[in-house]
Amino acid sequence: MLKIKLSPIGKINHRQYRVVVAEDREKLTGNIIEHLGSYDPHAPADQFKINKDLYRSWLTKGAQPTDTVKSLVAKTK
Repeated sequence: MLKIKLSPIGKINHRQYRVVVAEDREKLTGNIIEHLGSYDPHAPADQFKINKDLYRSWLTKGAQPTDTVKSLVAKTK
């Protein structure tokens, strides 16, 4: 099953995340299928960026977003 999830990057105390499409059982930093956007929880504004066209196309293909990604996308709409 494909999941749309957050993949951590950056330093341990200053994490940033990539929004990626990957297999459900794949490691967080493992093989990804496509990069959809980014999320920086430390930035004051515009911290969540995602390509909404790609996001919708992966949803129609059957990819399931995680709860965190789903709530972040809901905030941007």
